[in-house]
Amino acid sequence: MKLLTVDTIDEALEKIHTRVKAWRLETETILLGETASGGYFPDGIADKGAGRVLAEDIYARGDIPAFRRAVVDGYAVIAADTAGAGDAIPAFLKMVGAARMGKPAGFSIRSGECAYVPTGGMIPAGADAVVMAEYAEVSGDGVAVYEAAAPGRGIAEAGEDLHAGELIARRGTVIRPQEIGACAAAGISSVRVFAPLCLAVISTGDELVPPEQEPQPGEVRDINTRALTALAMRRGYRVVCAKVIPDNEAAIEAAVRKALPLCDIVIISGGSSKGEKDFTAGIIDRVTDGGVFSGGLAVKPGKPAIFGWDAENKTLLAGLPGHPVSAMMVFEIILGRLIDELFGCVRRTFPVTARISCNVPGASGKTLLLPVILRMDETGYLAEPVFGKSGMITTLTRADGYAVIDLNKEGLRKDEPVLVHLL
Repeated sequence: MKLLTVDTIDEALEKIHTRVKAWRLETETILLGETASGGYFPDGIADKGAGRVLAEDIYARGDIPAFRRAVVDGYAVIAADTAGAGDAIPAFLKMVGAARMGKPAGFSIRSGECAYVPTGGMIPAGADAVVMAEYAEVSGDGVAVYEAAAPGRGIAEAGEDLHAGELIARRGTVIRPQEIGACAAAGISSVRVFAPLCLAVISTGDELVPPEQEPQPGEVRDINTRALTALAMRRGYRVVCAKVIPDNEAAIEAAVRKALPLCDIVIISGGSSKGEKDFTAGIIDRVTDGGVFSGGLAVKPGKPAIFGWDAENKTLLAGLPGHPVSAMMVFEIILGRLIDELFGCVRRTFPVTARISCNVPGASGKTLLLPVILRMDETGYLAEPVFGKSGMITTLTRADGYAVIDLNKEGLRKDEPVLVHLL
């Protein structure tokens, strides 16, 4: 295998993007928030859109709301008729009707008149305000109004939420419940989304046993298979294979070769360093016919990461460290960013600016990924480092996010501002 240099995060991503240009990003039409007959899902699954990435811009087909409607329970009035009304001197109006939910108002009001309207009910023609029921008293067909109403009060005008043709969500938007609700209001029940990229997770190690099994001396429970699978799914990948293989080079290679034609990305967790049973680099080199293009990352934790490209199957191979924190951080900064950049993702989570709580040394030529706990004090957010070895998963379970210390920076001084990327 040829001698490879260690890449920065941006260098590795640039090399990956150069190769994955060969991918043809597929799209598919899905139903948003589909409901089943009788309101029950026979298979117990109701995952219809949330977390998927839009492959098209979505526009409102009509005005929302489509008609003038009340936003409070009360009485539709002509605002000028209530001028000067108060507890001592109410305005007296004649009630000429009541709006019904889901029905046209069917009548209008004139000066000196009012009509009852429930929240969401259509405003009768002629009315330009709604007085809340709490500020009115009914007696027969008369209503005493104890508060002056300004024009427009208590009314949602037609198109006030969205006008016909107005943008609801852009291509690349990660669909949230809010977008599903807005689409429902606009009469949009299906949208085009990017088809998920397919991914396999292969964890390696003689020492790994299932989480439900009691480890014997020298054994550890498998963390990476489940943690990386969950992380991949949260990021929008479709995991088609997740398995543990002992430290048997032939068995690992066979599993990788089997996954290649099925996946866009194959992850091998463990065996990426230089130990006696670290087979990952050689396996990736063989199955890609010399396609290894990155021999490590200039990051801490996560340096022993290897990337290769199988040109025949158009599959990216990622050899991640066996230590859970290292593996998950490399996944986040490389494969997490990759899918966002490919799909043009618009995520509504942003880094938080915080002050570092203590002096933190840099990592000497490596980008330091520093897990932190966020706390609040009288001046804002405080980022408290979570120090721990890369094999300790609780380093991440305790963390709210991570700060990035550039490889050219000597470190951070106490109270220096940092950007915290939320986990």
